[in-house]
Amino acid sequence: MALTAKPPAGAPAGRPGPIARLLPDRGPRRVLAGATFVNALGSGMFMSSSALYFTRVVHLPMSQVAFGLFAGAMVGLVAGILGGRIADRWGARETQIGVMSAGTVFMGCFLLVDAFWSFVLISILTGVVFAADKSSRAPLIRAFGGDDPARFRAYLRAATNLGISLGALAAGVAIQLDTAPAYLSLVGGRALAFAGCAVALLWLPRPPRIPVPPLSGRWDALRDRPYLAATVLNCLMSLHFAVPTFLLPLWIVEHTDAPRWMVSGVLVLNTVLVITLQVAVSKNVSDPASAGTRMRWAGLAVGAGLLLMMAAGDVSTWVAAALLVAATAVYTLGELWHAAAAMEYSFGLAAPHAQGQYSGVFGLGSGVAEALAPALLGLLALSMGRPGWLLLGALFLVVGLASRPLVAWAVRTSPLTRTYEVSSA
Repeated sequence: MALTAKPPAGAPAGRPGPIARLLPDRGPRRVLAGATFVNALGSGMFMSSSALYFTRVVHLPMSQVAFGLFAGAMVGLVAGILGGRIADRWGARETQIGVMSAGTVFMGCFLLVDAFWSFVLISILTGVVFAADKSSRAPLIRAFGGDDPARFRAYLRAATNLGISLGALAAGVAIQLDTAPAYLSLVGGRALAFAGCAVALLWLPRPPRIPVPPLSGRWDALRDRPYLAATVLNCLMSLHFAVPTFLLPLWIVEHTDAPRWMVSGVLVLNTVLVITLQVAVSKNVSDPASAGTRMRWAGLAVGAGLLLMMAAGDVSTWVAAALLVAATAVYTLGELWHAAAAMEYSFGLAAPHAQGQYSGVFGLGSGVAEALAPALLGLLALSMGRPGWLLLGALFLVVGLASRPLVAWAVRTSPLTRTYEVSSA
């Protein structure tokens, strides 16, 4: 089913307007896309300003802020699996509404935080919400994916990136004002985004329940060899997501002669390419075999992009700028291929009756990568220099090349009875 809206009354058949062509069909997919965008908008507002809010308004030292946010993220890793299982058992729609409602309350509590331990407590509770949000939403994405689920999942990722970008722009205005009311408005905006998402999900129909196979266990995802193999491979590949937001800004400012405004320039280029190309790049990624091929391409592109970034450290100002633009374009293509492959692994290898639980396990791998990436990338690229860059490029290349044969091997040797569409490499 195409991801275009039905034409309005009186419009010629087959000629939807320019806005309608950018939207999914009316019904559950448009509702889910709208809720996803609203949630991402709030996320962009909070992610871009949270550290400044807690240090400049709550007056906590940066070390305490870092500890609290890390504690919330670590607890959330485990909570995501439990949240997914609850969604599978009691209903993903109801679980999502409950998670969004809890997010509204806990984020509102951040407005009242005035001490370290209350901050840690609320950080842990919001960490649980963030993790449970992803795993409990997965069954809804699977249920309403339509005839082209890969395209719909890609659309949701593009909508998420657009929402985060717009939220970050709003945060930029508040950061420029640098006043307590401005920062408070961003935290309040995040709470309202949770609430808006919960209200939007009330319009979503309950997805049909998927029967549980007779031999199914309580924690199938934790003993599913193909899924665990894909999770580990995705964890390793996901280390690169810290490149545009962490590694590249530091590299540009401290190790190249490129203008400092290139930090914003390459980030905008990366964001625009992700938003505009994700749906097109995800086309025909419909089984684990095609996902493995995209992971191979992703490893090649990410590795090549890193080499171009490294080269920008040894040249003149404008040559460095040109290399950074080329590096960002090549790297982003790899990021897009990886995202398409990861979404197919996450959904295509999961047992349909336990999509939430499986997505929680997959999210655990991504969360570990998110936690480790800054330290690992900083150690290799920023501290070791050229050898470190080469090691990073080799890591992503090897993971990309190994993904398809390793997942295919795991499928062939899996003791589970489910079948997958994995062809030989």
